[in-house]
Amino acid sequence: MNIKLIAFLLLASLLSGCTGLPKGVEPVGEFELDRYLGTWYEIARLDHSFERGLERVSAEYSLRDGGGVKVVNRGFSVAKQEWKESVGKAYFVRGDDEGYLKVAFFGPFYGSYVVFELDRENYQYAFVAGPDRSYLWFLSRSPKVSTELMDHFVKRAKQLGFDTDKLIFVDQR
Repeated sequence: MNIKLIAFLLLASLLSGCTGLPKGVEPVGEFELDRYLGTWYEIARLDHSFERGLERVSAEYSLRDGGGVKVVNRGFSVAKQEWKESVGKAYFVRGDDEGYLKVAFFGPFYGSYVVFELDRENYQYAFVAGPDRSYLWFLSRSPKVSTELMDHFVKRAKQLGFDTDKLIFVDQR
C-alpha cells in the first residue's frame, strides 16, 4: 500500500463529524506547543487500516512555514520490508493553549487530534484520541515505557470507554 493510499484511507475514515470530541474526553489545558514539538514514538494504538502492519511507528511534529504544525508519521511495514511515511498538517481548533487540534493528511478534510493526558512536567508521554472512541494512541518520547505507565494508560483509556482489549502494542525495537 503506498503512502498516498494510506493518507486517502485516513481521510476516508475521518470524514463525518471529524473534528469533534468523544463524549467525556477533554483536551488538556495549558498546552505548550513548543514543548510538544519533536519526535514521539507510538507505544500503543487502536487498529486502523492506515497503520495496519506497521512497526517502529513515530510521529515528528515541527512548525510549518505560514503557521500550523507539520506532522510526519513514519512506520516500518513488516510485510513489504520498507518504510512508509505520510506528511500532514495540523492546526489548533479552539486556541493554542489547549491540546485540541485538527489534522489532515490529504486535502481539506480534517480529523480531531485530542491530547487528553500529558506529562506536564517533562512532556515525555501523551494520550491522544481522535473524533470518536475508535481512535486512540499512546505516544512517548522514548520507544520504551515503564509497566506502571503502560498500566496507567490502559486504565485511563478503559475508564473513558475505549476498547482496551483491542489495543495494539507497537514493536519499537
